[in-house]
Amino acid sequence: MKMRSLAMAGALLLLLLAGCATQGSAPGTAAAAADAGTYEKLGLSPARVEPWEDGMRTTGAAGSYEWWYFDFTMDDGSTLVIVYYTKDFTQPGSGLKPFVTFQYDRPGAAQVARAITVRADQFSASKERCDVTVGMSTLRGDLTDYVLHVEGNGLLADLRLHRTAPSWRPGTGYMMFARPAAHYFAWLPSVPQGTFEGTVSVDGAARTIAGAAYHDHNWGDVSMLDLIHDWYWGRAQVGPYTVIASYITARPEYGSMPVPLFMLARDGKILADDASKVTFSQQDVYTDPYTGKPVANLLVYDYDDGTSHYRVTFHREKDINRTRFVDLLDPGKALLARLSGFDGAYLRFTGPAQVENLSPGGPAQTDVERSAVWELMYFGHAPR
Repeated sequence: MKMRSLAMAGALLLLLLAGCATQGSAPGTAAAAADAGTYEKLGLSPARVEPWEDGMRTTGAAGSYEWWYFDFTMDDGSTLVIVYYTKDFTQPGSGLKPFVTFQYDRPGAAQVARAITVRADQFSASKERCDVTVGMSTLRGDLTDYVLHVEGNGLLADLRLHRTAPSWRPGTGYMMFARPAAHYFAWLPSVPQGTFEGTVSVDGAARTIAGAAYHDHNWGDVSMLDLIHDWYWGRAQVGPYTVIASYITARPEYGSMPVPLFMLARDGKILADDASKVTFSQQDVYTDPYTGKPVANLLVYDYDDGTSHYRVTFHREKDINRTRFVDLLDPGKALLARLSGFDGAYLRFTGPAQVENLSPGGPAQTDVERSAVWELMYFGHAPR
């Protein structure tokens, strides 16, 4: 889903005023779509993800947006995020406006954050598989292996990714928002966990890099600001486990409905992914003094289907990002945003993540990752 970095969150600033849904509508509904009729209508299999699902799922025309997100983590703490877009996802009403974003962070070095924008006629994407061209930048993949090429604006990158945990989607991958207006947001974690290697060059300075990788694919038909009040989202490699866990709360217009998402895999096999079996809790909640948003020091996702029982916890140790969106605007736009009542914020945390196997009939087992990262995206107003 992504908002895994401010490279994504920053784009939301382009629609601070127009992105808010009308207040005062009758409460509606929001839920992850997973019924048999919806699978059939979308041409999806409940049992497997197929390569065409990572191909283009929209037309790129007005009324849609889409992006392919990749992040890469290196042993020295460096991170690289590359995203291929059909357009700014806060402006789905526009026509095709393709671009690629590149954010490279290295310890002790200045962040490199750049975009490569091209004309609409320089974009193409296949509906049969992941095969995307944005000017001189390309992306090719088949769910198992991917090749990325980024070129332009002083950037040159060539990366190869190999999936190590199975492709997965929560139900159909569609989060359906019904009354007061029918809309959707869709999410496909094509590569929940993988490895990568390659080279990056910034203004002629080249480096060889390798490490862990993640890829997902997102698309929808209306700005997320119109649909979502807030979410927690995190992923982690905890011992032999791959974890993706999220808890989304819809806007009040959609009944403030919770939409939990959860996947736990081990050694290339999915162990648990039925979010209806998950109990989510926030503990030791405080109000962040800078953003004014409620933050939990402990998040717990407890999965229990009667046969398998796993508990995943994220323990906040420190903040690595606290951003009020209006602070990134120029003074005039910031004033308009404040007058409109917008106070969206993005927070990112680090600390231990823990997976406990509490399944009956077996020995209790606990695995810990000391430096997991997760986020809180908060578009709406905090409760008084």
